[in-house]
Amino acid sequence: MDLLRNVERELAKTVIKQVQDSVQELDQEVEEVIRLQRYSELGRRPRKMRMRSQVAVKEIMARKGKLANDYEHMDIWIKRDMNLEEREKEKVLRN
Repeated sequence: MDLLRNVERELAKTVIKQVQDSVQELDQEVEEVIRLQRYSELGRRPRKMRMRSQVAVKEIMARKGKLANDYEHMDIWIKRDMNLEEREKEKVLRN
């Protein structure tokens, strides 16, 4: 189980390194990586990452578009965790 957690943390750090500037070390800000949903042999499961600082979250969210240009990570989506009220507001804005 610890090996799996370490693998998850390293994957999260790799993705964050793709997003950050060369002078930043945002991958050090990862506090916890949690897998969501049930295990499935067919595909990957979403992950929830807890960061140590809000500044790191803002920097990552501002630069998440860089993943679209990276062929290896182009299928990774980064979204902010929202409460029910925020999700409802976003749903109204999208429709």
